[in-house]
Amino acid sequence: MDELGTLELEILKSFDEFSDTIERIQNRPQFKEYTKDGVKLPAYDKETLKKVSVGAGVLLGGLGGAAVGAAGGFAAAGATTSAIMALGTASTGTAIASLSGVAATNATLAALGGGGIALGTTILGATTLGAALLVGGVIFNITGGKLSDKADEAWEQMKKAEKTIDFACRYLNELKAASVAYKKSLLSVRDKYKEIFGYVSYTVNSLHKTDWHAFSQEEKIATENSVLLIGLLYKMCQVSLVNKAKYQNDLNSVYISEINESISNADNVMKSLA
Repeated sequence: MDELGTLELEILKSFDEFSDTIERIQNRPQFKEYTKDGVKLPAYDKETLKKVSVGAGVLLGGLGGAAVGAAGGFAAAGATTSAIMALGTASTGTAIASLSGVAATNATLAALGGGGIALGTTILGATTLGAALLVGGVIFNITGGKLSDKADEAWEQMKKAEKTIDFACRYLNELKAASVAYKKSLLSVRDKYKEIFGYVSYTVNSLHKTDWHAFSQEEKIATENSVLLIGLLYKMCQVSLVNKAKYQNDLNSVYISEINESISNADNVMKSLA
């Protein structure tokens, strides 16, 4: 999840390079919303891409010293949402964008409500087990009936906790499988985008060809496809992988249907490229 979250933020941060290049093209057509085969992608919007890029940069700047799981929290809540919130306001009233490093990351995580799992109270606490019930196979301090009573109490408590533990393990395995599949799909789209946009960037920034009317048919198609793919990447980074539990002691759930739909949409868009 941390790898996925970092990848999504890196993709979002790169949007400024894309918008800077597209804005240099004069007489370009209006790149409208894409709707085909049930897939709906947003129209090109320079301001939105810039805002998301800056927010993602703020969060990436804070990940270096942040605790493990911070980037995973952004993936869980949808990195696009996290990046936009990074330009919002922290609970203290301080604009998150004015913060730096870990402070910005922590403020955004707090605003998102965290991305972890609530497991409730500590299982098998010291009050149940006693000061030293069993250490390395050697029993200390408790003998006879007292030991039996403590062991029975610990066993009963463990049986009650077993369902929660099993559920948590299933949830984590499901989340891992979903994040691996999503990362694979996202990388596939990102790599195709980099390939096509690299050609567009070379045309505009190296060859200094900035008049749409002077573009070859191949250059026009590449530009249109790069706009399409940036919209797809933006949409994919919006997807929340985790449905946050309503109550504190309940477990989160994985948005399997949304994840699978997003992967399917990505496959359809990739196949439709001219």
